[in-house]
This record gives sequence, structure tokens and C-alpha cells, in this order.
Amino acid sequence: MHMGGATMFDVIIDDLRYRGYSIQSVAIDQQLAVALHNEIKHKATQHLTPAGIGRNNQHTVDKQIRSDHIEWIDNSTQPGKHWLAWVEALKVQINRKLFLGLDEFESHYAYYPQGAFYRRHKDAFIGESNRILSVVAYLNPNWCSTDGGELVLYKSEVDTKGIKIQPILGTLVIFLSEEFPHEVLPAGRDRYSIAGWFRQKSKMN
Repeated sequence: MHMGGATMFDVIIDDLRYRGYSIQSVAIDQQLAVALHNEIKHKATQHLTPAGIGRNNQHTVDKQIRSDHIEWIDNSTQPGKHWLAWVEALKVQINRKLFLGLDEFESHYAYYPQGAFYRRHKDAFIGESNRILSVVAYLNPNWCSTDGGELVLYKSEVDTKGIKIQPILGTLVIFLSEEFPHEVLPAGRDRYSIAGWFRQKSKMN
């Protein structure tokens, strides 16, 4: 997509360069967004994994902190394959222009049943600096402001107001993982999204 001579990737990269985050309401192609929505909605009728916090031997499920369900995305389906290809193209441009040395990317579908939430947190794990950029893609058609379920992105540790982003189909949010606390507010209806993270090769275990 071109925006006044600049591509969507250019806009995202400029945002990251100058403020550390980017919020784009029409970032993802509508056809791809609908395909991803259909896939996660189908998966939500099955048994998805309750999301946890921490990793490896520190991984725990605490429904007082988060109450969503997830499934990791790979190349086994066409929507997943197209999503990962789109992210790979974004990574190439970010590395070319911002020199972040991004390497691996992982992402999962996130299904928030009505009333589910994720308390304020950062995406970088304690004692580790492995996640560099966080990526959130929203997959909810016909979402209304009264449905709730916003992402609240805080600009600093002391920010208590934050920026509220409605989880509308096609919206993309990308930000520096170590810099921005954020949370997911409860919604009045089922809520679908993708959460993902870029890592630097030098910081991989």
C-alpha cells in the first residue's frame, strides 16, 4: 500500500525511528485479514491452549494476569503462510533502514472470550533481552467502540493514561518490546488477534 508516495512499511519504519511505536488502521490487506479471522474463529471452536506467562521452567498459567487462549502460527495453512511472508517482507525493510538486526519471528493467534483480559505488562522476559519488536494484528470485523477490548499502549512506566487502540480488522500495532508497557482491556464480545515478536540473532539463546 502507498500513502502519499510512501509505502506502509516506510510509514511504520519512520514511526519506529522517531517514537518507537506505530499504529496503522489499514495495514493488513483486507483479504488476508479476513482469511486470518476465519481461521482463528474456527480454531476458537476447538480446544486452544490457555495462555501463560514466562517461559520454559518459569512458564505458568495465571488467569488473574491473562485469560486468553492461543495457538502458534506456522506455514501449515495458507493464511498462516501468507501472514508470515508479509511479516518477513516487513522485517527485511526494517533491517535495511533501521539496522536492528532482526532475525527470527514467532507469532500466535490470541482468542479472548467475552470478558477476557491481559493485565499491564511488557513483552520482554525478566532477565532476558530477546524480544526486540512486538507486533499485534487485529482480526475483528464490525467492531464498535462500545465493545471494549482495547489495547492500551503506555508510553512509559509512569504513564497511567496510555493510548487506546480498538481491535478492528486490519489494524496493526508494532512497538519496541522493552520500552512500552501495555494491557488488553476486557471486551463485551469474543475478540481475535495475532501477537508476535521479532528477535535479534545475537540475543537468541
